[in-house]
Amino acid sequence: MRTTPDATEKQYNGLTVLTRGLPAEAYFDTGRHQLELQRIWYRHWIYVGRSSEVPLPRAYRTFELGDQRLMLVRDEHGVLQGFHNTCRHRGAALCPENSGVLRTGAIVCPYHAWTYSLQGDLLRTSSKRHAEGFEVADYPLYRVPVHEWRGFVFVTLSEHPPPFAPSFDPLPQCFDAWPLEELTTGHVLDKVIQCNWKIFWENYNECLHCPAVHPKLSQLVPIYGRGIMDERDDPNWAHHAADPHPKFKGGLRTDASTWSLDGQVTGVPFPLSEKVRKEGALYMTALPSVFIVGHVDYVRVVRLRPLGPERTELKVEYLFSRETLAHPRFDMRNIIEFTDLVMTEDAEVCELNQRGLKAVPHVGGVVMPEEYLIRQFHEWIAAELERV
Repeated sequence: MRTTPDATEKQYNGLTVLTRGLPAEAYFDTGRHQLELQRIWYRHWIYVGRSSEVPLPRAYRTFELGDQRLMLVRDEHGVLQGFHNTCRHRGAALCPENSGVLRTGAIVCPYHAWTYSLQGDLLRTSSKRHAEGFEVADYPLYRVPVHEWRGFVFVTLSEHPPPFAPSFDPLPQCFDAWPLEELTTGHVLDKVIQCNWKIFWENYNECLHCPAVHPKLSQLVPIYGRGIMDERDDPNWAHHAADPHPKFKGGLRTDASTWSLDGQVTGVPFPLSEKVRKEGALYMTALPSVFIVGHVDYVRVVRLRPLGPERTELKVEYLFSRETLAHPRFDMRNIIEFTDLVMTEDAEVCELNQRGLKAVPHVGGVVMPEEYLIRQFHEWIAAELERV
């Protein structure tokens, strides 16, 4: 039965009024970039890496976010501690290397040998005596809140950390079926994209580009080949409401079971619901730094890190079960060659987007009806920048 135009319109996902995009300078202005660092990147939970990167007591790794230098240290009790990578004496970097293991059960500044416990307390200085009024207890390391969640490490520079679980959309419980904490990193794609970080998120939130940019992905997920991500992104969706074909309902093509070159499962599948298996992927986003994709036989973690107004680090981690990695017929290339291709295609068009933004007459773009998620992203950005 055909739905009346009025009823269809009410259930249509897309925008129905002309919507302007962000001003062009929002993607390259240095002052705007600094404001976004302060009010977005330094306030939210930011994904740093896997717990396995700091596995044992005395292991450490460093991390840069904007102009802030941070360090993570696993203490003698197995608790991950976070600090600014800054000595309280005169500000020297405590750990100059990206990662390693401390030689002793203490953090020692390589400049003047101020010594701190793994919990960040100052234990001693190298001075022969202390001036009147100097108290060792008054000079602990500058702490950084850390949260470990199921094998993932997040930090925030906020003095008042936001609630962790609500940072995710949908909530973290949606990944209960995947044994995240037990998975092992099998492959990493790490590259610098010459674009503003917001451009990548905008690309993530629409599929108008999919037919031209992602031909192989559009074959695997037929609805993407129509330039949409959801059945109701089509203003005429009700005309096909009774048709179960994936090009109308979404999900993998009928002969596929995961995101790979041939669409076939390569590893040991996870015990997932029929709905998730049919869709082939479950996305969970934690703005501004990461989205996690659960597939039938692996998990993909995509991290963004701003390196400047027009440079962004893209890091893609592929997580597999130990059973999958140990299976004699497991061919990782079937997975990574497909998804690396998709991520590289996205990176290339994001750079293309950045290169055209400085035309003098281009004061800003337009958000099209199918790009309603971009509009939501822009509203989130505006709200965060207004929050003092």
